[in-house]
Amino acid sequence: MIPFNDAAFLQDPYPVLNAVREETSIFRQAKAAASHEIWFLTRHDDIQKALRDRRLGRVFEHVLTYEEVGMLAPDPALKPYLDIERFSLLQMEPPDHTRIRSLLSREFTPRRVAALQPRMNEIVADLLESASPGGLDVISDLAQPFSLLVMCELIGAPFEDQGMLLDWSHRIVKMYELDTTPEQVTSAVDASAEFTVWAKDLIATRRADPKDDLVSGLCTVETDDGKLTTDEIVSTIILLLNAGHEATVNTLGNGLTALLDKRDQWLRLTDGEVPFSVAVEELFRFDSPLQLFERWVLVDDYEIADTHIPKGDKIAMLFGSANRDPRKWEKPDRFDISRGDPTHVTFGWGLHHCIGAPLARLEVASVLQELATRFPEAHLVSQPVRHETFVIHGYEAVNISLR
Repeated sequence: MIPFNDAAFLQDPYPVLNAVREETSIFRQAKAAASHEIWFLTRHDDIQKALRDRRLGRVFEHVLTYEEVGMLAPDPALKPYLDIERFSLLQMEPPDHTRIRSLLSREFTPRRVAALQPRMNEIVADLLESASPGGLDVISDLAQPFSLLVMCELIGAPFEDQGMLLDWSHRIVKMYELDTTPEQVTSAVDASAEFTVWAKDLIATRRADPKDDLVSGLCTVETDDGKLTTDEIVSTIILLLNAGHEATVNTLGNGLTALLDKRDQWLRLTDGEVPFSVAVEELFRFDSPLQLFERWVLVDDYEIADTHIPKGDKIAMLFGSANRDPRKWEKPDRFDISRGDPTHVTFGWGLHHCIGAPLARLEVASVLQELATRFPEAHLVSQPVRHETFVIHGYEAVNISLR
């Protein structure tokens, strides 16, 4: 029903997503060649409901066997990748998820995030100052270095390591796509092993010489349930770097493309009509950097969208479709930065709501503020081309002129 591997679809998935959503609220389809069929949800309210439903889980091993869900046990060759996923908040269920998120929340606080804003503004200003007078690529010249430098500042990583971090992130997130080649899997596994060594070195350094950064805090934070282990801190560092980087970069690429393509909306921003903190919500809604998120059915009596789904089946939630649902938004295909509606599903809901959402909002607002204030005449110089991926949704490059 959805041509996930079609080049035209990947460049602009919304006409197809809109048509499918209006035809049905749920359907079954294989997401890739030689894979089992899974259930796809298309509408906002169903997806928001599913995201908050504790009868669904990101993992199934605590309830079901691989045989019961029709899967083979993981290949031992994947161990470096599986190790970093094992203690990732995205891949855990209570009580482990509750314990680790509680510990992380004690250090990854709104106050720590807010304290980064002056540094964010400095980083953006420096990147814009060093840009070519003719313009820049939003992705490689602005969004990527900005997001990586902010994450380095947050966790206490050396700025000179940003190139390695970017490389590892790009290789690992290929595992989240609908289909991966053997070469991509091998590359992701190797990147996971290299990233783990780097993270353990950083943890050891901070334990020996604590600083006022997140990793130092994670090494010492403690509750009645104890402290974080080294492996848990490693997974948390990698999750924050990968998820934080990819989401911010693609939101900025997608969002600035929409803003500069629709000049009236850019002028509302540069004229001060719409606050930057309000505008960011439309960037996250209109062209979501994450198009799909999955859950396993963990109970026998699960029903959604008037459909019974057997225990052990998988549900895929189409975020881009949900964020364009006319049942939720008036004229959802219109880009309107004054909506300011935070009830999109881009950050998820419920147990797995993105813990980095406040940071992502602040990052995007900081870039918008600096760019719109310094270069109100900025404009696109060519039509950007998408990555040939669906789940992680963004552009290869977004070339703009600053004057």
